[in-house]
Amino acid sequence: MTSPRDAQPPATEDLGLVDALAQLSFLVQNALAEIAGEYDLSLTQTRLLGILRDREPTMNQLGRHLGLDKSSVTGLVDRAQRRGLVTRKPSAVDRRSFQVSITDAGRELATRVAARFAERIEACAAPLPESDRARLSRLATRIVTADAQAHGVDLSTGRD
Repeated sequence: MTSPRDAQPPATEDLGLVDALAQLSFLVQNALAEIAGEYDLSLTQTRLLGILRDREPTMNQLGRHLGLDKSSVTGLVDRAQRRGLVTRKPSAVDRRSFQVSITDAGRELATRVAARFAERIEACAAPLPESDRARLSRLATRIVTADAQAHGVDLSTGRD
């Protein structure tokens, strides 16, 4: 007997790489925006908290991760700091630079948002057989990793 997860989605015409990835991107971004809004966060604030869960970057590194200029990162961190979600301290390596870290309140919020987002993405991918889900994960990882390397972004978390 075939489980619903093993059943193939209805056959449709292939959208092509560009349209399929664009539509998938819209689906993912809309899900994240909806969940972020439930917690009074913008997409960029949500990304900030996600980055800070695993690392303590400098403001410049944050800008590279987020694709934002210095003034935008400063405003973003200022707003998050006023909400008690992040702290900023002088870098131990370069006193002219600041490192940003997540607070306990920020981590708790990031964890709740991440859990809701994981549920939503799992539901979207549920029609795919497990082998396709694993392959999609591997392919997406290769794309994201190549792009990060091309833009000088370190995706390592610093966790063992």
